[in-house]
Amino acid sequence: MAGHCTTIAVDGAPSPMKMNRRHFMQSSGLAASVLAAEQAASGQAKRISPNDRVRIGCIGFGIMGQGDVETEAALPGVEIVAVADVYDGRRTLAQERYGKQVFTTRDYRELLARPDVDAVIVATPDHWHARIAIDALHAGKDVYCQKPMVREVPDGHRVIEAEKQTGRILQVGSQRVSSILYAKAREIVKSGSIGEIHLIQAYMNRNSSLGAWQYTIPPDASPQTIDWDQFLGSAPKRPFEPIRLFRWRNYRDYGTGIPGDLFVHLFTGIHFVMDAVGPDRIAATGGNYYWRDGRDVPDLMTGLYDYPKTDSHPPFQINFMVNFEAGSGEGEDSQAFRFIGTEGVLNLSVGHSLTVSKRPRELDPGTTAETFSKQIREQIQAAHAAKYPPRPETAETLACETADTFELPEGYSEQVAHHQTFQKAIRTRTPVVENATFGLRAAGPALMSNVSYFERRMVSWDPVNMRML
Repeated sequence: MAGHCTTIAVDGAPSPMKMNRRHFMQSSGLAASVLAAEQAASGQAKRISPNDRVRIGCIGFGIMGQGDVETEAALPGVEIVAVADVYDGRRTLAQERYGKQVFTTRDYRELLARPDVDAVIVATPDHWHARIAIDALHAGKDVYCQKPMVREVPDGHRVIEAEKQTGRILQVGSQRVSSILYAKAREIVKSGSIGEIHLIQAYMNRNSSLGAWQYTIPPDASPQTIDWDQFLGSAPKRPFEPIRLFRWRNYRDYGTGIPGDLFVHLFTGIHFVMDAVGPDRIAATGGNYYWRDGRDVPDLMTGLYDYPKTDSHPPFQINFMVNFEAGSGEGEDSQAFRFIGTEGVLNLSVGHSLTVSKRPRELDPGTTAETFSKQIREQIQAAHAAKYPPRPETAETLACETADTFELPEGYSEQVAHHQTFQKAIRTRTPVVENATFGLRAAGPALMSNVSYFERRMVSWDPVNMRML
């Protein structure tokens, strides 16, 4: 039985064998959707009339908000009309980039009250996500909400209820569910070609200052240029301290630490690929080892998550470990998954490649005959030789063979694909994969990781009803 290995290269990654992009799309079952997206991108601008435009407002024009707006603005039929931010400089920047006609305000409620806003991007600190998303849904706006969807689990149920009551579109901003790479991984897993998966390993390395949230604080930050009370919102009141606004991820009052910033991406990818709803046992540990900057969240965390048997994925136990390293060590920022099956391993290097490695099962399991007496040893060896005739195993027979290499379309972007999904949902009123329920099922285990870490205990989680037990 020969070994078998399939490699899918992304963004021009080197590979031993090349395959044209049409072959990739056909082999992955995604030809129609990808070609449709390309055709839409090339012809959509001509089909959309000036009166058929989706007008976007952004609430929170920081790093992620700016990236989301830039992506939306580049899509056909999208217009940026309003920006809300508590810092004057960010509102000035919005008009510098998108024109003086863009309405700006410190108070997001003024943006939601405008009839010329069809949909909003919520890219504020985490502690504002739920309230603004709910207010936006009830204001008749479709919502693109940055991850994690909420900072507290009960707020997630409120968002789900608002989504149901209003019938508006809500999509969480973890772009992996819209990626061709993850769709291919999902297809491979469901095909059973790597067998039953019992272990998934995932990690995200952030070996840089910016990766560790050391964002720049502008020199004009002051009570005059910042609406401090608006930033604090439901968080505990405290004197003006701009580092808490511009580096809010370092503080539990506003953010969700490593789990909410990064683990939630891993849960999103795993839940999509495995068609899973979440773990039922959660244990996390870590600490502050490098960034001694006053933060009150860890700069390094590791989590272990047990997934129960459910009807939503193949009937076997899934166990996987999520690993995160930040702020120290060497090497470039990176992130990857290993889906370890009984028949092979699927390695997914985020943004780069997907590889399936398969090696033959043992042809001869061997014996421990040498641990017995001479008479018993000879009896065992004779029976074993009769059942397993000698067959030489060489490096060649055990080697992993490269059967195929696939390349994604040149210039493909998961972020663009995710925003295209959002725009399609707005125009066609079709459901999205990463809705409020999916968003809470990804955010919940991440938030429970913080509970486990800070309370130094294992947490039981109900993945179906999305509640801590």
